[in-house]
Amino acid sequence: MKIVTSDEMREIDRVASERFGVSSLTLMENAGTAVAEFVLSKYPWAKRIGVICGKGNNGGDGFVVARKLHESGKEVGVTLLASNSELKGDAAQMFAKLPVTATQVRTKDELKRGPASEIFKTEILIDAILGTGFRPPVSGLYAEAIAALNASAATVVSVDIPSGADADVMGEQTGAVARSDAIVTFTAPRPAHIFGMLTTGPILVSPIGSPEEAIVSSLKLNVITPWDVVSVIGPRPPTANKGNFGHVLVLGGSLGKAGAPAMAGIAALRIGAGLSTVATEKGVLPTVAGFYPELMTEPLEQTEQGTISGKVSTRRRIEALIQGKTVLAVGPGISRNQETAKLVRSLVSKSEIPMVLDADGLNAFEGHAEELNGKARSLVITPHPGEMARLVGSSVAAVQRDRLNVARTFAREHGVIVVLKGHRTVIAEPDGVVWVNTTGNPGMATGGTGDILTGMVAGLIAQNRERITEAVIAAVHLHGLAGDVACETMGEQSLVATDILTALPEAFRRVQKAAQEKFVRVG
Repeated sequence: MKIVTSDEMREIDRVASERFGVSSLTLMENAGTAVAEFVLSKYPWAKRIGVICGKGNNGGDGFVVARKLHESGKEVGVTLLASNSELKGDAAQMFAKLPVTATQVRTKDELKRGPASEIFKTEILIDAILGTGFRPPVSGLYAEAIAALNASAATVVSVDIPSGADADVMGEQTGAVARSDAIVTFTAPRPAHIFGMLTTGPILVSPIGSPEEAIVSSLKLNVITPWDVVSVIGPRPPTANKGNFGHVLVLGGSLGKAGAPAMAGIAALRIGAGLSTVATEKGVLPTVAGFYPELMTEPLEQTEQGTISGKVSTRRRIEALIQGKTVLAVGPGISRNQETAKLVRSLVSKSEIPMVLDADGLNAFEGHAEELNGKARSLVITPHPGEMARLVGSSVAAVQRDRLNVARTFAREHGVIVVLKGHRTVIAEPDGVVWVNTTGNPGMATGGTGDILTGMVAGLIAQNRERITEAVIAAVHLHGLAGDVACETMGEQSLVATDILTALPEAFRRVQKAAQEKFVRVG
């Protein structure tokens, strides 16, 4: 699902009408119907619903919402922040179809008394004042209406976007912006829907009839949806065996960090890989093997500090282990020992199978980023902001301020797939296309969740050797979704990394169900 600017959305609507014959009135009817359907399904208990409308097309959508809710038996009140004589085009036509009498408000005083003030006392309030075509700031009557809405106790559902928000802003909004408990937008999200923190509830995208060919964007930004995941995790043939689903080799672990490669190894199996082997320094191998009986293990020589040795014999041993494997995951718990780091750089430069590089496997390239090259074979790196900052010789703050461009530039220059972790994890491809993930929660900010992700990415790549980008996208989405499932029972404070593994089966079920629904949740 493409992310589009507000100008591009306007062009999409125009093209849908002029080139593909989908009338603007039909688009408005479908948009309002979608919001009404969401309200009826999400808040079936609500009896009194208010709809507050501006005089533009967002208000026109609101008139449709009001009509549909009234037809369903709800008690509906409508306030128009203008005179009906000011309405034009589709909005005027939809106003004429209203089955209830709208209260027309032209001044701030009228908004504060009589029928107009009663609308803010309803159970559900539909915000249809301003849409994504609006450019802040808000002033006058509209600003007063937004202030009254924000002061009300009603549950607020935004039509397209909270009124007053700038749809193209990726960060914090300024000025008067309506609060929101849920947003229903149409056709494709705008940047603020994904990056703007606009609501405390869901952000849903509903198709309203615009053909896929009309949805064009210059941003090269996509939001991951369940549709992108289900094609990678389809049903298995009855004749399948473990050899069909790949063999992951995890290289990692050191004294005190035995759990990291073990979690990566079992995560590869939980996501569906046929086999998973952890190669680690022999001193911690019994600990790794003791975590999960399903894991195979291989001992490697160790340094005096309890890390994997960089000796020629160790390198040859690892090269032998790589033979016959489908994907190599390097880094979980491997340490920042200089000898071990040199080994990592050597393996990355010579390995010919797909590779996932994480944690101290990435830190091995601090000051050596020029050696990271995925052009000879697929290389996926999964840095958190600190690791990304070390790779590019910058600060965490600088990376966080420009996450999209930092990931996109590094991916293009090094020919790698960059998974820059954090709120709204981004996956940047070498060709400049970026995917944004909207699953996950703050409870996942705990040690080991990155190791779980490394294993999941490697495990899905093992099963989809010809579709590596799709595998990475699906793994990131499922990782966050499993974290959301775990958070429902564990809470943010108590969630630990292995809870994600326990929640993964439910994440599979939810993503398969979501792919069949009309609305697509993007936040």
